[in-house]
Amino acid sequence: MSDAAREPANGARRDLAGEPASGAAAHVHAAGGPAGGGEGGGDGDGGEAVWSGEWVAGRLDVVLSGDGLRELLGLALRRNPKRAHLLVSSVLGKHVPERPGTVHGVGLRLGRRVRALLGDALAERAVVLGYAETATGLGHSVADGIGGVTCLHSTRREVPGVATAGGFEEEHSHATSHLLLPEEPGLLAGDGPLVLVDDEFSTGRTVRNTIAALHRRHPRQRYVVVALTDMRSADDAAALEKFAAELGARVDVVALGSGRVSLPDDVLERGQRLVAEATAEAAAEAAAAADTAVEPDDAGDRGSPLPARAGRAHPAVTVDLGWPLRLPDGGRHGFTAAHRARLDAALPGMAGRLASALAGSGTLPAGTEAPEGDRRTPRVLVLGCEELMYAPLRLGVALEERLGKAAEVRFSTTTRSPVLALDDPAYAVRTCISFPAHEPTGQDLAEQAAREAEAADAADAADGADAAERPAGRAGETGGDLRYAYNVAPGSDPRRRFDAVVVVTDSAADTPALHAPGGLLDRLRSHTDSVLLAVVPSYRPLQAPLRGPDFSSYAPDEVGWLLQDLSDTRLEAPTEEREEAIQSGGAHYAESLPVEYQPSAEYERLFHGALEASSVRVARAVGTVTETVLAERAARGTGRPVLVSLARAGTPVGVLMRRWAQRTHGLALPHYAVSIVRGRGIDANALRWIASHHDPADVVFVDGWTGKGAITRELAEALAPFGEFDPEIAVLADPGGCVRTYGTREDFLIPSACLNSTVSGLISRTVLRADLVGPQDYHGAKHYRGLAGADVSGRFLDTVAARFDEVREDAAADASALVAADRAPTWAGWRAVERISEEYGIGDVNLVKPGVGETTRVLLRRVPWRVLTRRGAGRDLDHVRLLAEQRGVPVEETEGLPYSCVGLIHPRFTRGATGADGRAAG
Repeated sequence: MSDAAREPANGARRDLAGEPASGAAAHVHAAGGPAGGGEGGGDGDGGEAVWSGEWVAGRLDVVLSGDGLRELLGLALRRNPKRAHLLVSSVLGKHVPERPGTVHGVGLRLGRRVRALLGDALAERAVVLGYAETATGLGHSVADGIGGVTCLHSTRREVPGVATAGGFEEEHSHATSHLLLPEEPGLLAGDGPLVLVDDEFSTGRTVRNTIAALHRRHPRQRYVVVALTDMRSADDAAALEKFAAELGARVDVVALGSGRVSLPDDVLERGQRLVAEATAEAAAEAAAAADTAVEPDDAGDRGSPLPARAGRAHPAVTVDLGWPLRLPDGGRHGFTAAHRARLDAALPGMAGRLASALAGSGTLPAGTEAPEGDRRTPRVLVLGCEELMYAPLRLGVALEERLGKAAEVRFSTTTRSPVLALDDPAYAVRTCISFPAHEPTGQDLAEQAAREAEAADAADAADGADAAERPAGRAGETGGDLRYAYNVAPGSDPRRRFDAVVVVTDSAADTPALHAPGGLLDRLRSHTDSVLLAVVPSYRPLQAPLRGPDFSSYAPDEVGWLLQDLSDTRLEAPTEEREEAIQSGGAHYAESLPVEYQPSAEYERLFHGALEASSVRVARAVGTVTETVLAERAARGTGRPVLVSLARAGTPVGVLMRRWAQRTHGLALPHYAVSIVRGRGIDANALRWIASHHDPADVVFVDGWTGKGAITRELAEALAPFGEFDPEIAVLADPGGCVRTYGTREDFLIPSACLNSTVSGLISRTVLRADLVGPQDYHGAKHYRGLAGADVSGRFLDTVAARFDEVREDAAADASALVAADRAPTWAGWRAVERISEEYGIGDVNLVKPGVGETTRVLLRRVPWRVLTRRGAGRDLDHVRLLAEQRGVPVEETEGLPYSCVGLIHPRFTRGATGADGRAAG
């Protein structure tokens, strides 16, 4: 990087949406122009403004040089042994409340400058990285200005289960360590430009640390550093230029303003002395003020003295924002252009809910016009929490746009950085509200989901103890660390008072400490009439799909399992014991697994014979259903189906459909396996993962066959809350007449039904049990690695796929005929099952399992009572007859059966029997 002349920031106020001045040379670019007055210093009466850095500059001999910088920056004193002074931005939305539109507009403008610098082609390949905690919102806003790019921000919050993609140190910060936790491991691995965004570019050490750490892993040719202010010395600029040359990369700098800060040699000692003197003076004043009530922790930082009150204001009002499902709360794990579009669409509605809540609290008048007469325009602060800046900022912008002249909306966020507060117009941080941290620890996050109810009960039993006095280790506690909200209390100027404060936090930080006496919500009540709380759901990345050979014997590209691996958990139970527990209502069938059936040599011979005999028929059905899916989905979504098989019977079929599409059409269709459980529904987290990676309109659910249609109905009900997914199932065989998309409606032997895991990639049935599967987890399953010697999964797939070429024409003709035909479900199978249940005195359709596949399952997993076969059924049922013989189950031939066979579960366990909820028939 070459360090050329810089364009000074324009001293006059300018429209933030306007174009910056031209003339930037080489690789240093100034976006030009300050904006916003903020609410730090200033005289507040409309006269000549007092610079909010004068107090510090005069006492520490700090000199701030650079045109227009005084409109961008004030000065305050840190409580930090590494640095004496703090440059306080008036447009960042951290320490100084400012109009949300101004804060967002600054980032948009910087982002547009980056796009102009890079050009459209390079800009579209960029990734934006914002620094926690102060620049998370700015990083997002810059990404908005660039357009179409993903924003990631560093974080100091550990998130269990999310792999760290990197980290770096911010040497001068109060909290130095940064983590990078992208949901997509490859986000930082591309070769496009990396745009690093911070509020202040002071020495360049943090940027150099970041680039060095990331460049070692993923070298790239282009970096852009974006900041509100570039305050580097000539030596610092030369150091960055030398660093870039050593890397062999180009590093550009884009800033809103540039200048210098000149400090005396003893600035640190003088600053610490000033902090100590001011703190002692504030404590003395507080002790002497017997007729006022001062917040205890605020007193040391010159909080707002208030007339003594008899009691607190009303508790915080919780506002349900209607935050979109699985929309990230910010860029901690990455925030894509698609996420941004979803947020944009939802913001007007969320702003409407906030406006209604403010009106309900008495803060707002009716309408959006300015108050009439002498009535003061109400002032509303949207207050984010620490790293959570972007979501509250965008909510603030939307609220500002909605309310118009009816209210003055401002935005700022809390912080972990301790700063001295002095109620003086010539000082940038006039008031401070301090409160115990309510961010959870890493251990808390790991335990929070499982202990949510327990933690709530414990909080209720805490007898009102202040959160900072409770022992560490419970959810929501951070060992007594303090956090701060600056310039929120009005101080000595009543015109700065907010009529309402809307606190926006994420659900992980919505802990007992937030609500406790002395917590943030409690502290705010002393300084405003109304406190509202809006909680954004914390986004936790879902686990990427498991793939073979680590999980299953299938090739990695054949299927991704949206399941958690429970291979090391003992889940198997003897068949009779399990059946009795299920039918007595004491257990759900998905809470345990049957003992894996080990086939006899004779049964194995039957399987291999059946496979050879039926492979052509199976291949033709695979081709027919796949061609039908491709024809029907061509006009939906992206036109490229995403196969989602219902584990595990649907998974071998999904793999075969994928192979057909690839061999016949050259299409590599994505394929995932998910769990669905009768009475419990489909795995919602798996659907959320799919929806975040694919267009839901492309999804095609796949199963092996239909019986009486219970899972078909279950799926339709389970998908109703999602709305975006088509509940139609594509199956290989539909003898029950339950679906529209199928390969055949014949009830014939599909060899994958003959065995359990050894023909299904060595994967068990799926498991759903509360002590194993939490709210953020996928359903579970086991990988039976020990059965690899008996695994015939690959042989089944290869044998069927080997017949694709010879059935291609027939399958295409079958599909064409089906697409043109009336394929409405007849539900004939369901009526037959009801009749059989009544004729045999069973009284529960869930004990009647129709079709070759379901009958095989009864014989392998349940306690069978008898098997009904259609008269004249041939070799397709040889394996059924052998299993029935081995288990001592009678086989009865019968007339008028719409299926080849039907398995009946033993009714001696029918004290309730398994009903539609998977427990009892009732």
